[in-house]
Amino acid sequence: MGEAVPGRLIAGGRSADVYAAGDGRVLRRYRDGRAADWVVREAEVMVHARAHGVPVPEVFDVAGSDIVMERADGPTMLDLLGRRPLTYRKQARLLAELHAVVHAVPALDWLPAPFGEGGGAQVLLHRDLHPQNVILTADGPRIIDWEGAARGPAAADVAMTWVLVGFSDVPPAGWTAMIVRTIQTLFTRSFLAAAGPVDQEVLATAVRLRLADPHVLPSERVRLERLRVA
Repeated sequence: MGEAVPGRLIAGGRSADVYAAGDGRVLRRYRDGRAADWVVREAEVMVHARAHGVPVPEVFDVAGSDIVMERADGPTMLDLLGRRPLTYRKQARLLAELHAVVHAVPALDWLPAPFGEGGGAQVLLHRDLHPQNVILTADGPRIIDWEGAARGPAAADVAMTWVLVGFSDVPPAGWTAMIVRTIQTLFTRSFLAAAGPVDQEVLATAVRLRLADPHVLPSERVRLERLRVA
């Protein structure tokens, strides 16, 4: 692996790029200079989750800032919602089901516990399980982006998704924004109905953790601050 680019760039996120690697594989490369052991731990979480039945791309190799894994072809859940917004109930239920599958996995002892050691059984948490991190392949959904994995009560993951989905930014003002915001609200309510409930203490911690993320947009921060005050 190393610095050579194996193929064309097919996706990019906040901290990593994904390249086609051939033979049904992709290379995910971090570009923020993080330590190699951090990347190894993420790969270990993926292998652990997959071994317990979570639909995660298979990991083939890890070196430096690179992970070579199975290629998951298909739209993200967010893409599908953009094209077919009236499927929001179906997609919200699927997201809740994926949460349940993840939370059936025992947590690795060395994972961080940002919600503390109490609050119920310590299970595997994704902490970023929202529609953009679910790829809908012909063989079923695949959950990607496990860099924030942790351990804690299952309700904590539900709260994080609520905060991420319910308060994320939307396009500029206008009819498009109004429609998107309406679907966003309906999707969030449907997700909580299927995956909840979430108590106020767990929600407050989720809001605090989200506000600590440097990537939070100013408009999103304002809405989250209002929720924290309330």
